[in-house]
Amino acid sequence: FPTDRTTEIGQLISSYLVREKDLEDHTIHLLFSANRWEHVPLMKEKLHQGITIVVDRYAFSGVAFTSAKGNFCLDWCKQPDVGLPKPDLILFLQLSPEEAAERGNYGHERYESSSFQEKVLQSFYYLMEDKTLNWKTVDASQSIEDLHREIKSIAEKTMEEVRNKPLGELWK
Repeated sequence: FPTDRTTEIGQLISSYLVREKDLEDHTIHLLFSANRWEHVPLMKEKLHQGITIVVDRYAFSGVAFTSAKGNFCLDWCKQPDVGLPKPDLILFLQLSPEEAAERGNYGHERYESSSFQEKVLQSFYYLMEDKTLNWKTVDASQSIEDLHREIKSIAEKTMEEVRNKPLGELWK
């Protein structure tokens, strides 16, 4: 469940990210949130079936990126996502902006600049202070095999811990 660029909302987001279209900052933030909400019925259905869901960039990413723009307060940024299914685990793959810039395709999409990424990182650190959420930081500079092993271990442990827990709501 990454940002779904196939829906009408997703297509708008995609054209914004690749700089084909300019959208006002509040508008793009709300569109990202709307794109998440589009998936809630399917997410809940899968979760009730006992299926584990992995989401690439969830509400926290949207909040971190928008709040990094400077003219947004964190609470406003969180508001559209209040009530989304609460994740049992949030993995933060930590990589320095310098290392990220060395990876393929970096800089092709909007927001991929070192100075902006540094602001985003500060927003993520602030979000990680919320002790009602289960944040785990993982060193993303290690080998793919080691990274996979560590993530798999954390995920399996978390799935065991939350097996019979009810689904929570984010920021409620």
